[in-house]
Amino acid sequence: MPGSSLTVVEYIKTPPDRASLVDLLKRMNPRPRELLRDKGTPYAQLRLAETRWTDDQLIDQMLADPILINRPIIVTPWGAKLCRPSEAVLDILPLAQKRSFSKEYGEVVIDSEGQRLR
Repeated sequence: MPGSSLTVVEYIKTPPDRASLVDLLKRMNPRPRELLRDKGTPYAQLRLAETRWTDDQLIDQMLADPILINRPIIVTPWGAKLCRPSEAVLDILPLAQKRSFSKEYGEVVIDSEGQRLR
């Protein structure tokens, strides 16, 4: 990823191909099931909670309907991660946040002294 420090994977606009999704899964290290989104998707209708689905079959389902891929996935040279909650992105950035940082709705994530709140 030369020349780029952070990429947000916008899979709805540009769905990944199999190789890209498999690569993301390897970089993030979850099983495909852990990357599935259930709310607002056909997850229940497809019965994806059933244990009969293999990893390859779950990947096939995500490729057929990218809305099933949980979001947001952030890729940096220091890692790839499902950043839910959003402050999880701080774990894959090269430098610590030195100033206060709040979520878009006001929840403080890093205080004025640069300390991450849990």
